[in-house]
Amino acid sequence: MYKLVIFDLDGTLLNTIGDLAESCNYALKMCGYEPHPVSAYNFFVGNGIMKLFERALPEDARDAKTLREMREYFLWHYERNNNVKTKPYDGIIELLASLQRDNYMLAVASNKYQEATENIVKDYFGGFDFVKVLGQRDSIPIKPNPHIINEILDAAQVNANETIYVGDSGVDASTATNVKGITFIGATWGFRPKKELEENGAEIFANSPEDILNIIKR
Repeated sequence: MYKLVIFDLDGTLLNTIGDLAESCNYALKMCGYEPHPVSAYNFFVGNGIMKLFERALPEDARDAKTLREMREYFLWHYERNNNVKTKPYDGIIELLASLQRDNYMLAVASNKYQEATENIVKDYFGGFDFVKVLGQRDSIPIKPNPHIINEILDAAQVNANETIYVGDSGVDASTATNVKGITFIGATWGFRPKKELEENGAEIFANSPEDILNIIKR
C-alpha cells in the first residue's frame, strides 16, 4: 500500500515557465545579453538556477563573475514576480485534495532554490499539509542525487516501496532510478517530452493528474 506521494514542483504541480523566463531574460538584459523565447526555457530549467544561467548565457560568457551577477538580478526580479504567470496545472488542486482526503502523505522535492520553493508552495497550496517541502539548499546535492528523496522518506518514516514520486523530466526519472523500490510516475503535461522520461527509465506515465489517482487505485 502506498502511504506517501512526492511531487516535483516546476512542470509537475505548477506551470512556472513564464515567470522563470521573464526573470532570467531580465537578468540577461541587465548583463548585456539577448533574451530567449519562453519556449526555450522548457529545456533550460530543471537542474537548479546556476545551470539555468549557464544554459541561457552564451558559451563564452559563463564565467564566475557573470553567473554571480545573473543570480543577483534573477533573484531580485523573481522574488517580486514569481506569481504573475505561474498557475497550477488543471486538476492538480483536485488531485492533492483527493490524496489528502484519503490520508496519503504529501511532499515536494524540487531543484528550485529553497526559499522560492517554500514561498510558492505556501502561496498556491497553503491549504494542504506537506510532510516536507524541499528545494535546492547550500551544500546539499540536487536531483538526480537521491538525497532529497531520502530526506523526505526519513521525515515521513516510510519506505521507498510505500512511496510514489511524480515528476516531468529526465532529472526526475533519474532521481527515482537512484532510489531503490520507489514507484515513479512521469507527468507528460510538464516541460519535457515523454521521450525524455522514457530515455531516463520511466515506465509509468500520467497524461493528467486524474491518471495518478487511477494508477494508485489500480
